[in-house]
Amino acid sequence: MQTIYTQNYQMKKIIDLIDRVANSRATVLLQGESGTGKELFSRYIHQKSARHQHRFFAINTAAVPENLLESELFGYEKGAFTGAQQRKIGKFEQANGSTILLDEISEMPLLLQAKILRVLQESEIERIGGTETIPVNVRVIAATNKNLAELVKEGKFREDLYYRLNVIPINIPPLRSRANDIAVLAPFFLQSICEKNNIPLKQISPEAIEKLKKWRWPGNVRELRNILERSCLLTSSEFLRENDIIIENFEQYQSNELSPGMTVSVAEKLLILKTLEFTNQNRTHAAEMLGISVRTLRNKINEYKKTNDYQVGA
Repeated sequence: MQTIYTQNYQMKKIIDLIDRVANSRATVLLQGESGTGKELFSRYIHQKSARHQHRFFAINTAAVPENLLESELFGYEKGAFTGAQQRKIGKFEQANGSTILLDEISEMPLLLQAKILRVLQESEIERIGGTETIPVNVRVIAATNKNLAELVKEGKFREDLYYRLNVIPINIPPLRSRANDIAVLAPFFLQSICEKNNIPLKQISPEAIEKLKKWRWPGNVRELRNILERSCLLTSSEFLRENDIIIENFEQYQSNELSPGMTVSVAEKLLILKTLEFTNQNRTHAAEMLGISVRTLRNKINEYKKTNDYQVGA
């Protein structure tokens, strides 16, 4: 069973939501920055569902050339085009009775989006070059690191498909807004890294954890694992200390410490975000600690959301 390690209030709310909807057939839209674990969450949804006995399918729609993506998803009949020497079964047909993740859904061409909409509405597909419709029972999960609502306004994503995907929206918060999870994730990653590389298990000091908490984490959880692997492999000791944690440009880009030259607005934002983190995103409690009204705090949060400085599934 896939496990999600967290002690963050908002992450626990997301897990509780998943537990309640996992057995349904409702589509799920996972939104979050790169590296936040969208595929991990999609696999967790699958494993918590009645479909878990079947293979989980995932396709990165941005990684497959546009002219091949349709055949990957829907398959084709023999002779459908030059080079189609035999029938190909697409991912939707293979995933019948199971779950499919459409990763980076925002990159999907508009014409193909119409075909995805039909799958969701009619629960059927047609292979390229085919004449018969094929019923499919597939649970669709879509994932993106972009704001689909904004892409709809820009005409880059179908509005009808957006609303069809957005039945169960889940916004995965970035690691910088749940830095306390680093104390939970680091030991888990270290165990996995040491096992993979056949080296003795390494421990990590509280000072090293605190150093990790100070970083801004543009690459999120994926970056955390990479930094721990680098530090682990380059340290001979079985105990990772603060100086063993190797983060490029750490001194220039610490994320949660006041420093000379920092503007008042940046310092204010830092204080607000750290207070929200301390209160597990309880806005009423945070506003009381900051000495401001809940309305003022809400307005500040809305400002930060526009610049992706605050992303919490709320």
